Amino acid sequence: MTDPAQLALFLVILILTVLLVVLGAQVFFILRELRKTIDKVNKVLDDTSVITESVSKPISSFSTLAMGLKTGATIAKIFQGTSKHHNKKDE
Repeated sequence: MTDPAQLALFLVILILTVLLVVLGAQVFFILRELRKTIDKVNKVLDDTSVITESVSKPISSFSTLAMGLKTGATIAKIFQGTSKHHNKKDE
């Protein structure tokens, strides 16, 4: 026959085994949900990158246009200054 100590040890081992199996299943589900969450975050970051690029291109174009206008205005001022200088010499 079995000793009461052996029976108690068997029950403890059985309970611990069941608890570890349940715990392992829970960890598996948590890691699976974590993977899904990371995939969603990755998609959001990719979309954010696309949106950022689509916003930055027009702003960059506008900046280039503004710098071109500024350069054109500077050149026009230079030509106006030399034109006035030449007109004073002619008089």
